[in-house]
Amino acid sequence: MLEFEFMRHAFAGCALVSVIAGPVGWFLMLRRQAFAAHALSHIGFSGAAGAVWLGFPPLAGMIAFSLAAGLAIGSEHEADRGAPVQRDGTIGLVLAASLGLGTWFLHMANGASSLATTLLFGDVLGIGRNTLFSLLAVAVVCLSGLGVLCRPLLFSSLAPQVAQAKGVPVKIAALGFMAVCALACSACAEVAGALLAFSLMIGPPATALRLNLGPLAGVTVSTLLALFLSWGGLILSWETDAPVPLWIGLGAALLYGGAGLWGRFRNLSVRTTSSIRAQ
Repeated sequence: MLEFEFMRHAFAGCALVSVIAGPVGWFLMLRRQAFAAHALSHIGFSGAAGAVWLGFPPLAGMIAFSLAAGLAIGSEHEADRGAPVQRDGTIGLVLAASLGLGTWFLHMANGASSLATTLLFGDVLGIGRNTLFSLLAVAVVCLSGLGVLCRPLLFSSLAPQVAQAKGVPVKIAALGFMAVCALACSACAEVAGALLAFSLMIGPPATALRLNLGPLAGVTVSTLLALFLSWGGLILSWETDAPVPLWIGLGAALLYGGAGLWGRFRNLSVRTTSSIRAQ
C-alpha cells in the first residue's frame, strides 16, 4: 500500500488533518457549536466553486469563504446578561446566503465545476505535494491560534458570564476561534469532503467528551481518535474500494455509541461496587 506515492501523501494528509480536527473539534463540542462545523464546510464549498469560476485553486476559495463566514458567525450578539443568543440563527442565515452564492458560482463555472465537486465529496487519494504543504501551513496556523486562545476560550466556554466579569476578552476569543474553525473545516474537506468534513471534527471530540475526560486528556484522545478514523478509513477504502468518507462517518458513529456503552457499563460497575460495600 505504502509503496505508492499517492498513498503516502494520503496518509500524511490524513495525519495533518487529524492533528487539526481533534483539538478544534473538542472546543467546538465544548462550546456546543457542532452546527458551525457543518455549516462552515458547506460554506467553504461555495467558496471553492467561486474560486474555480475565477480561475483560482478551489482550496484557496474554500479557505477565503470559510474565514469570512467564520468571522461573521463569531460576531454574535449578546444578551443583557452577557450570554450569547441566536447563535444557530446567525449560522443558518450565513449558510443560506453562501449556498445561494455557491449555486450561482457553479452556474457561471459550467464545465470547470467538476473541480469544486471534488471538494464536495473529497479526494484524499489525489493529495499532492503542494496540497500537503498547504495543509501543513493550515495546521501550524490553527494550532498556534488555538494555543494562544485556549485559556480564555476554555474559561469563556465553561463560564461565559464569569469570564466576562473577570475581564476575559470573550468576544475576541469567539472571533479568533471561529477563524480557526474555518481553516480546520477547509482542511478536513480535503479528506472527507465538504459534505462529511464535520464527521471528522465532531465524532472524535464527542466521544472524548462522553468519556468525561479532562481538557488535556480530552484533546489528546480526540486527536488520536481522529487519526484512527482517517487512517482506518484509508485502509478500509483500499481493501473494499468503498470511499473513505463512508468509513469515517460510520466509524465516528460507532465510536460515539461505544463510548456511551462504556459509560453505562462503568456506572453500573460503580453502583454494584458501592452496593457490595454497603452490605
